[in-house]
Amino acid sequence: MGSKYPPSVRGCLPLWILTLEVALILVFFFFTKYESSSKNQRELMGTYGAIFQDVTVMAALGLGFLTSSLWKHGWSSVAFNLFMLALGVQWAVLLDGFLNESFLRLRTVVINLPSIQQATMSAMSVLISVGAVLGKINLGQLVLMTLMEVTAFGVMRMISKQILHTEDHTSMMHIFVFAACFGLTVDCYLSRPLPKGAKKKDQMATSPSLFAMLGTLFLWMFWPSFNSALLSSLKKRKLAVFNTYYALAVSAVTAISVAALAHPQGKINMAHIHNAVLAGGVAVSAPCCQIQTPFVAMVLGLIAGLISIAGAKCLPERLPAAHGLWCTQLFHCYGSGIWSSDRFTLKTQNMESGTSCGKILP
Repeated sequence: MGSKYPPSVRGCLPLWILTLEVALILVFFFFTKYESSSKNQRELMGTYGAIFQDVTVMAALGLGFLTSSLWKHGWSSVAFNLFMLALGVQWAVLLDGFLNESFLRLRTVVINLPSIQQATMSAMSVLISVGAVLGKINLGQLVLMTLMEVTAFGVMRMISKQILHTEDHTSMMHIFVFAACFGLTVDCYLSRPLPKGAKKKDQMATSPSLFAMLGTLFLWMFWPSFNSALLSSLKKRKLAVFNTYYALAVSAVTAISVAALAHPQGKINMAHIHNAVLAGGVAVSAPCCQIQTPFVAMVLGLIAGLISIAGAKCLPERLPAAHGLWCTQLFHCYGSGIWSSDRFTLKTQNMESGTSCGKILP
């Protein structure tokens, strides 16, 4: 990701990032404090601690490994993912506190476990958007993108809650649509003639991407926790977990079956699997606490899986060449909240399973 900097940039960029971190530390020193609540701390940790851990695993391991299939930036993409998560969480905690009404009275940002949890979820918007530009921008641009996107998403959530009177859960579930649009917008503005040898940067690994699939599994396992994280009612939280799990299960079965069916030799294209097995979780993200029967969630998972596979199979040939080259990493399926066509522009990989399913699915 832009490793060949000029000597002046190589010297100034790390110092600039360290200066930014020192500034954040000073802001935390003057404007923040931990919550001193009389609530049952054991109950609080039992309620939010496990969910916070699940969300952190999704962000650090799930999204990190999911971007590791790039040919040139396999392991460095995991490091960039952790860098953006760590920076984004710090800024999101401060921003949410500054935008809170209590800050006008107390002049202090009160930090508790739910606020850190929400900050982690807000920072995940950057980890989703970066899939559209990974391999195209450098570290300095990543820092700027992180600060801008977390700020924009925080302001959008505040407007959604105060003007539209939406709940925390609903405003947070806009993250998929927002991140997809933001990433594609940044990609459009960064589009430029390709430098020599740049085509290799966004190509996928020719060997089976084990770690990318591992990231997909992490996301698949912990997605019910993400969708239910901001729900205070136990009944709604239970519905969110159930419906998300059913939708994910159906979309996974649909993705694997249709991917094998669409292949001439009945093999499973792992690029399609990365696209579609998570689509069910996105499809039910906002209404997951309102669906009263598993049938509706399963139908949504089925439709989401079918649309994802169809888009990954049919749309790449109909998209502009620039997007076909650079939007290779927007395959996390988060854009499926709006069924964005650009999210399907993943280059075809030679990552197919060696076991043919043609006898089962002709």
